[in-house]
Amino acid sequence: MWHEDWFILMVLGGFFLLLGLVFNLWGRNEEKRYYNSVSTRLDVREYLEHWPWRPGPAALKMGGWVAIAVGVVMLALGGVFLRWI
Repeated sequence: MWHEDWFILMVLGGFFLLLGLVFNLWGRNEEKRYYNSVSTRLDVREYLEHWPWRPGPAALKMGGWVAIAVGVVMLALGGVFLRWI
C-alpha cells in the first residue's frame, strides 16, 4: 500500500461520517416537520397512529446510519494503515 493511501481512506471516512450525520438530522427534521403539520389538522388519526407509514424520513435516517458505519470503518482502516506504514 502506498504511503498516501491511508490519507485517502481517512478523508473518505470523514466525508461519509459527516454525510451520515447530515442525512440523519435531515430525516429527523423531515419527520418532525411532517408530523407537526399533520397535528394541526382536525383529524389527527394519522398523527397518533403513524399510519400510513412515510418511508421518506425513515429512509434518510437509515441511510445516515449506514453512511456513519461506513465512515467509522474507513476511518479505522485509515488509522490502521497509518500505524502500519
